[in-house]
Amino acid sequence: MKRIALSWSGGKDSAFALWCLLREPDIEVAALVCTVTRNHDRIAMHGVRRSLLDSQVAAVGIPCHTVVIEQGAGNAAYEAATRDLYHGLKADGVSHIAFGDLYLADIRAYRERLVESTALSCLFPLWLKSTTQLAREFIAAGFQARLCCVDTTRVPAEFCGRAYDDSLLTDLPPQVDPCGENGEFHTFVWDGPIFRSPVPVSVGSAHHDRTLTFRDLLPAASAVQEVLT
Repeated sequence: MKRIALSWSGGKDSAFALWCLLREPDIEVAALVCTVTRNHDRIAMHGVRRSLLDSQVAAVGIPCHTVVIEQGAGNAAYEAATRDLYHGLKADGVSHIAFGDLYLADIRAYRERLVESTALSCLFPLWLKSTTQLAREFIAAGFQARLCCVDTTRVPAEFCGRAYDDSLLTDLPPQVDPCGENGEFHTFVWDGPIFRSPVPVSVGSAHHDRTLTFRDLLPAASAVQEVLT
């Protein structure tokens, strides 16, 4: 039985990777690992509130360990904080760190170097699977997600906040990867087969940071019916 931790962004690829790992009889997912910014108290890169991360983790039912960095921290600070956390997980019996990466070889090599420096090993349960197929499987499995960030040089700003569904996949510009693997967009997952209960969200105001547009996702009392166009 491999005791593993999963790198967790709150988005669709990490959620789908968790779903795959939970169905493996020789794997125990002992922890999630998420990077958050100290000064904004949000998930790094995705801009999702820490309170929504906490609700999401509670609904999934797996403890989450956070790597806390300052906004704009360089690689050295991120790597030092991550190594410290990985060493603690290793002391707790974790042998592998899993990632939801899909096909970017340079990102995989970077993760392998960082993880192996702590004497742990890597797992990539979604590696080289068709992103078109993964996107359709994610939706068909019943996962519910919204776009929380888009790179406006690739995806129109008005896509930010939309539900990640068949309609969105149809509307994406043809050059955009359906899973956003090249950083075209990021998502927040609020329901699906790994959840004990939904974490419904409403869509708040937009924030623009250079080429990125973020939508502030807010806790909601019931499932959101709004579809942004």
